[in-house]
Order: sequence, then structure tokens, then C-alpha cells
Amino acid sequence: MARDHIPTRRRSRLLAASAAALALGGTSLAESPAEAASRPKGHDVSSHQKNVDWRSARAKGARFVYVKATESTTYRNPYFSRQYNGSRAAGLIRGAYHFALPNRSSGRAQAAHFVRNGGSWSADGWTLPPALDIEYNPYDKKHKCYGLSKAAMVGWVESFSDEIKRLTGRRPAIYTTTHWWNTCTGNSRAFAANHPLWVARYDAASAGPLPAGWSSWTFWQYDNGSGTLPGDQNLFDGSLDRLKQFARGT
Repeated sequence: MARDHIPTRRRSRLLAASAAALALGGTSLAESPAEAASRPKGHDVSSHQKNVDWRSARAKGARFVYVKATESTTYRNPYFSRQYNGSRAAGLIRGAYHFALPNRSSGRAQAAHFVRNGGSWSADGWTLPPALDIEYNPYDKKHKCYGLSKAAMVGWVESFSDEIKRLTGRRPAIYTTTHWWNTCTGNSRAFAANHPLWVARYDAASAGPLPAGWSSWTFWQYDNGSGTLPGDQNLFDGSLDRLKQFARGT
């Protein structure tokens, strides 16, 4: 995920997670980004990208974007408003995401902070559901699951999701890797039925085995910053019309 004030991007951790995912089980999707050329392309950005040239991004094929809004309960992306509104003005479907730090505060508190600072949703056809970015702890390698038990992690995500649903009317998308999810939630299947999956897997011919419970992905982050669009590269699993319907919640 495109994060901003973390000292390093720590992509090697996600890459290692992707390589190990096959051992954890899941559903494989044998389709590469090249083979999925008809699917809408998108990207995700944070303050690391600063002032994005949105018209250029759209000319290069971007049809949607996720913008980092918040982290924990103490941080808001200072570029959020110009990125979020600028992408919409350029004709992109856009949404906001929150970077979770489950050891800092409750899921409910972080969800409330997120919604207060950009993580809202409306059924206007231009707004993606709020997204929860949850992955290995970038600040403490010894506590990659934030010091939470598997059951406590599931409870944290449930608390976040319930508050997002209460405040916005929609369940959040969940961004993660298969390895993190199955390691830190204990293969929880509690969210697959009503939470869109945004899975990260790079340098691979497919999205690979998915986290426990999910049989398909909604978004696939297939490249971490070396593509043609600002930030990380993503695909939506459907047509552009379906993306618009998804944004409306239908």
C-alpha cells in the first residue's frame, strides 16, 4: 500500500508473504495483468505522491483510485483533500483508505477517526467503499501481528467494520495479503461474505491463493510503485460498468 510517513516502504515483507501464500491455502486465479487488459486499471496514493497530475493519470488509463486518508487516530494525510477531490475532477472513481494500527486503539475509534477525516461513502457512483489497509506492523518487526491474538485481531476488524457500517451505511473493503490474513487472523472466514477483498501480490502471474473465506478478489494490487500510474497499480475484477455499480453499492 502507498504509505507516507513510514521510514521505509517495506515491500520486501509483502513480497515474502506472497511467496509463502501457497502454503496457506486459498483460491488461485490464473490471470495476469496483461491478460486482464480489459479490466479497469487503477492505483492508490498517499502523501508520498504529493500533488498528482490526475489528468495525466487518466490519460494513461486510470479509472479509479484509492487515497490514503488516515492512520491510527492521530494522523491525516495532508494531501488528502486535493488528491481525493482532484481525482474526482479528472473523472476518476475514488475512495479513501485507512492504515490500521490495531495496537494503538480500538477498531471503533480508528473507524470514527477515518470517517471524520475523509472515509465517508455515498451512493453517487463515484465513491468507492471505505477501505481498511491491514498488514504486517511496519513499526515493530517483533510484533508483526501488533501483539494481538488471532481472536483479538478478528475482534478488532469486526469492531472497525461495524463502526464503518454504522457511520456510512456500507461495509469496508479489506486490503491485505493472504499470508498476513491467515497468519494474524487464524484463517478467519468471518468477513468474506460481505467485505470486498483488495489483495496484494506482486511480480506474479496471478493474484494467487486468496485469504481464507474469499473465492474471488474485487481489487488486485499487482505492482508496488513501478507502473505507469502514480503510486501502486491495481485492477478491478469486472467491467467499467460493473465498477460504477460497485461504487453505487449495487
